[in-house]
Order: sequence, then structure tokens, then C-alpha cells
Amino acid sequence: MKRTFFLWIVLIVSAMAHNAAYAQEERESSEVYLEEYTDEFQENFFEALKQKGIQNYDRAVDLFLKCKQLEPNNSVVDYELAKAYMLDKKYVQAQDYAIEALLSEPGDYWYLDNLLTILDKQGTPIETIKQRIPYDNTKLQQNMAVSLFNLKRYSEALKVLDDLENSQLKSELKRKISDSLQKDTQPETAPIVEREVDMDDPVAQLKNKMEQLITASEFKKLLSDSQEALDSYPLQPYFYYAYGTALNNTGNPNKGIEVLESGLDYLLDDEGLKNKIYKQLSEGYSKIGNTQKANEYLNKINTGL
Repeated sequence: MKRTFFLWIVLIVSAMAHNAAYAQEERESSEVYLEEYTDEFQENFFEALKQKGIQNYDRAVDLFLKCKQLEPNNSVVDYELAKAYMLDKKYVQAQDYAIEALLSEPGDYWYLDNLLTILDKQGTPIETIKQRIPYDNTKLQQNMAVSLFNLKRYSEALKVLDDLENSQLKSELKRKISDSLQKDTQPETAPIVEREVDMDDPVAQLKNKMEQLITASEFKKLLSDSQEALDSYPLQPYFYYAYGTALNNTGNPNKGIEVLESGLDYLLDDEGLKNKIYKQLSEGYSKIGNTQKANEYLNKINTGL
């Protein structure tokens, strides 16, 4: 619970670096969640996120290291150190901290995704770090297959899937990899006909529930429900849309943008959902003050590009 609240604050503060007026508002509202952390830790951590946001990576790393001294076992600090080092193209240090964060929570998708992104930037195969992580963890392997698919490393994703027991995730991901490979070799494919929605299907039921929460603007409830749904069904683009929408409307547009853009990778031919994601991306970029990107996504809705 402590990490969940703290990670929520990380997402808020990431948005702060982009919008000063918004930052002041969110800083005040987030103070209650940080009562268990020392003033010194808070001061260093907030400043580190700010420095990372303005691309002053050396300074950000120094401040995160101070946080590490104050909270040696805080996995969020390890995660942020890994990201700061990666942005500064210091991949060896980034990899070490990414592994340390993952060891704290092997089932966390974003920790693993961060590590795989660092490896991808180096052109380093996964085999080099297998002995350093709990690779036999089933949830970790599932997350790895999804992340590799997202990185378009399809053959590696298939190798990971071969080690997993049969499941809905395994069959869905194999189908998506096959579809993606066919699209790469055959750009013009026949449109996919959507199947009728079966309300006995748990995914359809979750979608229906989240549509109701969005209509009622119950974004706090949507935040927890969509995050849980995305954890259970990481190949469903709708849940990226729902989670991104919730983040956009609960003070975390920076993270919302990241989630929504990830969701686009899983879309096939659902133009309606694509336009919904574009709309949320436009709103997210507006909230962090990036009007150019906001207009870019807004225009995509109008043009269909």
C-alpha cells in the first residue's frame, strides 16, 4: 500500500515539471500521502523529478541517490534512478537500478518494461540478465512477453511464450504477433470483421462497467478498476484507454499519455476506440501545456490518419 500511494505521487509530480500552476495545486493535494516520508526525502525527491523533467539528468541522479540513502529499500527510487540514468544514456547504471527495482516487485509490469527498454537501447539480449532476475516467476514471464511484443521483438516474445502454460493471454498474444508479422509483410490486408459482443464474456462485462464509470465521471473508481483490468488483460487496448482516461482525470496526465500511447500499439481496426484514445491524448497533452501535440492528436480525429 505504501508503494502504491508513493508511486501515485510520482506520477503526479512528473506532470508538475510541465505546468507550474497545475504543479502548485497538485503539490498541495498530495501532501497528505507523503506524511510517512521525511521532509528531507520529500524535498530531494520532488526536486529530482523536476530536474529530470527539464533534462538535467546529472542533478536528478544526485538527488535520487540522496533519496536512496534515506530510503534504501524504496523500489520507486530505484525505478526513477534507472530512468534518469537511461535518459542520460548511462545504460550500465540504468540496468543495475532497473534490476534492483524489479527484484523488489517481480510482478510489476512497468519495472520490467523499464528494464527491457534499457536492454533494447543497448542492443543487449535478455539472456545476459536472466540469472540476475527471478525469471521463473510466471507473472514476470507474462509481462516480458507483452513488453517484448510492444517493443516489436516478436521472435523473442514467442520464445518466452513457449515456456508458458496455455492460457488466454498466451493464445491472444500469439495471434497478435502473427497479425503483426503479416502486416509487416503484407501492408494491405483485408479488414477484420468484429465479432458480436458476448455479455457473458468477462472482458465485455468489464468494458461495459468502465463505460458506465466514464459516463458518470467516476474517475477514482475507474482508476483502480482499469488498472486491475489492465493487469489481468494486458493485450486489451480498451483497458489502456480506460486507465489513461482515469489518469488524465485524477491529476496524472503525464502517465496517462504514456499509457494511452502504449494502447495504440494493440489496436487493429477499431476506429471508434482509436478516436477515443486520440481525444484523451489531446486532452492529456493540453493539461501538460503541450498544445502542439494536443492539436496533432485532435487533427487525427478529424482526418482519421
